[in-house]
Formats: sequence, C-alpha cells, structure tokens
Amino acid sequence: MEILGIGTDIIECPRIGKMIEQYGELFLRRVYTEREIRYCQARKHAIEHFAGRWAAKEAILKALGTGRSRGVAWTHIEVRNGQDGRPQVLVCGAAREIARERGIGDILISVSHCRTYATAYALALGRPEGSREPLSPTQST
Repeated sequence: MEILGIGTDIIECPRIGKMIEQYGELFLRRVYTEREIRYCQARKHAIEHFAGRWAAKEAILKALGTGRSRGVAWTHIEVRNGQDGRPQVLVCGAAREIARERGIGDILISVSHCRTYATAYALALGRPEGSREPLSPTQST
C-alpha cells in the first residue's frame, strides 16, 4: 500500500482540561463525537483521553493534507478503539470526501498520553487496487 500522508501532533493535557472547564459541553460537542465523549468520560483520567483524541484528530487532518479547512469539522473525524484496543479512524462528511478524492483507503493512528502531554501519529494509506470506498463511517466496534 502506498503512503499518501503523515501527520503528528502533541498537546498539553492541562490545556484541554482548561478548555473543558471554561466552555464545558459547548467545547466537547464541537470537538468530539458523542461516542468519543462517552469513552473519555468513562476513563479514570478523562482529560488525558480527551487530549489524546484532540492530538489524534490534528494528526489525522495533517495526514489528510488539509488541516482544518475545506469544511472539515472536528466531528467529521472519530477515533474509536477496536475490540483489540487499537485505535481506529472513522471519517464522514467533508473529511470522508477528501479521503475519497485523495485515494485514501485507511488511516492508521497511534496515540499516547500521560498527565502532562498527549501525542498522536497518523499514517494515510492508499486504497488497494480495485477498491472504491475509503474509510467507512458506519463501522461499529
């Protein structure tokens, strides 16, 4: 498979904590999907998980080659954990359209965090020969 893009990001966890404290639900619903909010809030160190998802979304946007432009909303990108615990990327809306236009079939992601920082790395891979559909936003895990 061909590598079509890479992206990385790092964020200070306390910065995300301050955004949540200051803007609450407005911030959460603007940046995270309902599934991501439930996942993070269920964790012992929720702020670290929210920061990890933020870094992942930034890294994915870089791997797509767009940044936050062309109508891509934060919630057009969702980071889920598969049954084996590995994070998976799902896209919809403008992010899905960009992935399709660029021939991206999958985005691999790695996320790490501690109390102070969260970091993520994303790798956009081309679609296999004969495949038409990019990342499916309807996969369930």
